[in-house]
Amino acid sequence: MASLVASENRSLPAHAVPRRLSISIEGMNCASCVGRVEKAIQAVPSVVSASVNLATEHTDIAFSGPPDAEAVIRAIKDAGYGVETESIDFSIEGMSCASCVGRIETSLKAVPGVTDATVNLATGKASVEIVSDVVGVADLETAVERLGYAARRVVPDEPADHEADARERETRSLARSFMLAAILSVPVVALEMGAYLVPTIETFVADRIGLQASWYLQFALTSVILFGPGLRFFKKGFPALMRLTPEMNSLVALGTGAAWLYSVVATFLPGLLPEGTRHVYFEAAAVIITLILLGRFLEARAKGRTSEAIKRLMGLQAKTARILREGEAVEVPLNEVKVGDLVLVRPGEKIAVDGEVTEGSSFVDESMITGEPMPVAKGAGDTVVGATINKTGSFSFRATKVGADTVLAQIIQMVERAQAAKLPIQALVDKVTAWFVPAVMGVALITFLGWFGFGPEPALTFALVAAVTVLIIACPCAMGLATPTSIMVGIGRGAEMGILFRNGEALQTLRRAEVIALDKTGTLTKGRPELTDLITENGFERDEVLALVAAVETRSEHPIGEAIVEAAKEAGLAIGGPESFEAIPGFGVSAMVTGRAVAVGADRLMARLGIDTGRLADVAGRLGDEGKSPLYAAIDGKLAAILAVADPIKPTTPRAIEALHQLGLKIAMITGDNRRTAEAIAKRLGIDEVVAEVLPDGKVEALHRFREQGRKLAFVGDGINDAPALAEADVGIAIGTGTDVAIESADVVLMSGELTGVPNAIGLSRSTLRNIKQNLFWAFAYNTALIPVAAGVLYPAFGVLLSPMLAAAAMAFSSVFVVTNALRLKTFRPPVSVGASMESSEGIRAVTATP
Repeated sequence: MASLVASENRSLPAHAVPRRLSISIEGMNCASCVGRVEKAIQAVPSVVSASVNLATEHTDIAFSGPPDAEAVIRAIKDAGYGVETESIDFSIEGMSCASCVGRIETSLKAVPGVTDATVNLATGKASVEIVSDVVGVADLETAVERLGYAARRVVPDEPADHEADARERETRSLARSFMLAAILSVPVVALEMGAYLVPTIETFVADRIGLQASWYLQFALTSVILFGPGLRFFKKGFPALMRLTPEMNSLVALGTGAAWLYSVVATFLPGLLPEGTRHVYFEAAAVIITLILLGRFLEARAKGRTSEAIKRLMGLQAKTARILREGEAVEVPLNEVKVGDLVLVRPGEKIAVDGEVTEGSSFVDESMITGEPMPVAKGAGDTVVGATINKTGSFSFRATKVGADTVLAQIIQMVERAQAAKLPIQALVDKVTAWFVPAVMGVALITFLGWFGFGPEPALTFALVAAVTVLIIACPCAMGLATPTSIMVGIGRGAEMGILFRNGEALQTLRRAEVIALDKTGTLTKGRPELTDLITENGFERDEVLALVAAVETRSEHPIGEAIVEAAKEAGLAIGGPESFEAIPGFGVSAMVTGRAVAVGADRLMARLGIDTGRLADVAGRLGDEGKSPLYAAIDGKLAAILAVADPIKPTTPRAIEALHQLGLKIAMITGDNRRTAEAIAKRLGIDEVVAEVLPDGKVEALHRFREQGRKLAFVGDGINDAPALAEADVGIAIGTGTDVAIESADVVLMSGELTGVPNAIGLSRSTLRNIKQNLFWAFAYNTALIPVAAGVLYPAFGVLLSPMLAAAAMAFSSVFVVTNALRLKTFRPPVSVGASMESSEGIRAVTATP
């Protein structure tokens, strides 16, 4: 809450009592910083005094009048310091078109202390960035409610289904309103228009009911429709008109209200109208309300489907957990699980929260996080993620993250944030809709005056029909929905594939990427060395050699040694204990194992021991060209084998590179590894450019060189050293199995850890932007083409004047079309199917050399 308090100050006039404001400041580290900040704030007009506290990083400011938070914040930033900000989300009720969005954003941004505000028509939410401790929630809610909308803060830990329930209630309400309006509209249309369809109806009305009585009945039924189901349009539309901020409801209220009022005068006070103009348009008002309610209902139901990805993610959460309390297993609700609790998991159960396995083992289906279908082996010390599914065994784990801190909760929050974001393309829509509704009202007025002054008789009737048609057909609902609905569905589809867009802008920018720059270790490769080749000499068996070499390497701390030991363990070999172990720096290691002398190292070690390696020189050269590190093993003074250790390429990497090339992209590898290894891998994978032996800063410089060529860049990495490059690129893509720092620096996160997510993300970005352009074209072209038709430009040449009822149907169809078109993204097929992989050529090659 803003720290605004009035206090007395006898040195000032009574009318100039200062008010105070407290702001958190970031970036101060010494007394000189304090002085600079105080000086900058005191230079702001109306500031009486400013006191900055370095320890608390707060400033207390006194004003002679109303606090000017914006000016103070600007002064602090100009001095080179930051202010602490936070983001607050609101659920907004009552929005109906793009004009509503623009007005709410403008009102929120006008609140002192608000740095940014984004309103999303499709989600019905507003995200407001404020300066901490300056703006109160009540201030923001008031700013929205002043415009006639309802605002409610979205609390992060509120029940997950709250928004879904609210939308379901709205959908049910619209369904009831539409049904009532439709039932009442049928007799109105039958009485007024039935004669055009069935001639006997005209006879029936004239002989049995009478024309005047028919008008009375139409008046009664239409009044119930307008001021029953249709009252929502008047309750919001006319107040908006009074505030000089008209929106869609205003257009509907004006159009139907004018038709109803004209008909009321013709029915009850016909003498006020010129001869020949005494007609009623009750059926137009009734059908317009009915059709618009139908459009709203279909739109609400379709919009509900756009957030299905979030619903599915929320539905993945376990409801309960079995935890160990005082030595007994107790089943408790999920929200009662605390960090440190010991959670028990049985076969087939969902894992409740994030944690670390303490006992037992199993295979866990993590496809809901990674998109990869193969279950992952879990044992003591391994991490597990909440909402994943245990398959076969039983185990227990210690809870490390619960509630909003779990991976699933953070994914949901990330997806919701991205879905609520605005793309740069939306700026065009915002500019147009800012003046669209007032312009439409102006066109309607001109249309009315033109028909009334120059139209054929009855001029007043023609003028009314044309003006009402313009008002109804021009509602900008489709414009407001064109972009956000596509973003919601596209980002939701990405989440289902394990691709998380952290912001909406990345979704638009990624499609224009021309160069995909890749880190090597952990991105193209698995990120850990493995034994890839073991070629034995005659007289030696593979398993025997591997067991003896692994026994020696158990005493080595080198990563290559660890890779050999791990390979022996995976082969199920018994590894003995070495004796007389000796490490020879720059050469290798040696030891006695079960009475046999074993030496492992480079060719230099073999030469030192007097062992000839010439017959394996060609093999060593080939392994080196493949980017592998060849080693020799000697047993009892004889050359036994050549081994190769490398960081193997991930099985899915070749397919991903091929898919990126098929998308017309250039591939560059930027790595700190040596050039020979980098170029060997690039040659095998078909990578176009290589930048090797660079430090983290060098990766950024390499990106600068690419950008100087005028090319849009996406960088893919996974390590802490990749964070600067991820932040520098036009779009940073982090491998989700990488470090938290890399993930936080990126715009897109690939939860599967596979490079195949990159072409899939680019394909989704292109499809989503294509879908948005289709929607925008429809929305703008529709209004551009039909407003002149509604105004009557075709009447002089063709005698065509659009009916208000057809205008209402067309307007409703426009919105439904846009949302339905966006929903097509749910069927997006990625360039590389999720879970697809190619056979790796990096398995251990066990070969016996022949003479």
